[in-house]
Parts: sequence; structure tokens; C-alpha cells
Amino acid sequence: METEVITNGLELVFEKPDTLTDVPFHYCPGCGHSVVHRVLMEAVKELGIESETIGVAPVGCSVFAYHYMNIDMQEAAHGRASAVATGIKRVLPHRYVFSYQGDGDLAAIGTAETIHTVNRGENILMVFINNGIYGMTGGQMAPTSLVGQITSTTPYGRNPAEVGYPLKITDLVAQLPGALFVTRQAVHTPNAVRKLKKAVLKSFEYQKQKRGTCFIEVVSNCPSGWKMTPKDTIGYLEEKMFPNYPLGDLKVPKE
Repeated sequence: METEVITNGLELVFEKPDTLTDVPFHYCPGCGHSVVHRVLMEAVKELGIESETIGVAPVGCSVFAYHYMNIDMQEAAHGRASAVATGIKRVLPHRYVFSYQGDGDLAAIGTAETIHTVNRGENILMVFINNGIYGMTGGQMAPTSLVGQITSTTPYGRNPAEVGYPLKITDLVAQLPGALFVTRQAVHTPNAVRKLKKAVLKSFEYQKQKRGTCFIEVVSNCPSGWKMTPKDTIGYLEEKMFPNYPLGDLKVPKE
């Protein structure tokens, strides 16, 4: 966004885009959802596609996205956001369509929809928030919870012998021929936020070109679910989450 000079002589370096509503974010302090919301809506505003964009949000913390994104939004049943997004895109092929889903949604109850949506190469963007836990419903173990991670349903830590290993769904998605652009990003630093925004802008451009499914995983935090301060969650991301879910592009299209 270009800087402007405001009336008191200071340069305006940031302002909230009107693609975000005036409703205050309700997310827990330190949660990454609000930052991802801002990045998505900044990208939509900069591309000038507000009237052409439709978002789909399912159950979980993701469900509140329609309160904050000042675009057309559709709520979906738990795990079914990519299926609903597929239907919208097929009926309205000239619209920009994205799903916004958490790990308990996209990588658990919605695993089938995720795999088959990408395998068909549906021309949508899927935004996947991975905080390694069921944040809204009580802090239970999610498919992405780390080995040894303490949750409300694994009070002694996740034991692979009992519940299996963390599911790296983004790595699986990257292997599918319908996946065009697959990347794993974060929002824990300003530089990480800039990289995420670049990925979002790319994804909308690829969608315009009708080239296949774009998939962005955002490795984020859940201070309430992890029982940590927002500051401590940053350390946990860097020391525990990123080694298991390394940041960067997993699949990029040939230009």
C-alpha cells in the first residue's frame, strides 16, 4: 500500500483495508488467525477483486472469518469447505474462491475432501491453519499434534504407538498432480508475514490463469490450547513446530 501524507504531517504507512469489517477481532491474544485474515484481505484489496472473491469457512475457529472479511462468505459443514468451494467455483468459474480451514477440519474430518479436491486440480485456493491442536473445542489432540505434545486428550503426550504420528497433510498434497502451488508459511515475524502475503498474491494470480489448486499451510500458534503466553508460543513454534513442519515452498509451477 502506498504511503500518504496525512493532515498532521506524518506518513501513513499502514491502514486497515476496507476488505476487513469494523468488527473487533475476538481471537485470543497472540493467535495467528487475525494476522492471516489481514494478509488475505490486504491481498484481495491490492488486486482489486473484492467484488469477485468468495471465501468458504467451516467449523472451528475458522468459522468466525465471515464476521471479519468484508467479502462474500459461505459457511460450510465441518470438513466440507473445499467441497463447497469446489461447487461455488464450478458454478461461478470467474470468481476467486478460497477455503479457510484449520487442521482439525482440513486434516481430520475433511481429509477425503482435501485429497480429492486437490487431486482433481480444482481451481481454488485452500488456506490451511496448522496450530497442532483443536483450539475451539477444548484443546484436544489434532492430526497435526506433535509426538509428545500434551493436549487435553493426551495429558502424558502424544504416543505414536496409540494414536499414530503427526499427519503432514501438506507434504501429501504436494505429491498430487492437481496441486499447482503448495507452500508452508507462518506469521510469527514481520518477514514471515511478508512471505505469506506474497504467496497469497501468487495464488490468486495462478487462479486467474486457471492452472490448478493452490494450497497454503500457515504454521501458527494457539496460546490458549497450548497453555502458554503468546511470547512463549513463538519459542515453541521455532523449537518444535518448524522442525516438524519446515517453512518454504513444497511445489511451485513452471512459469
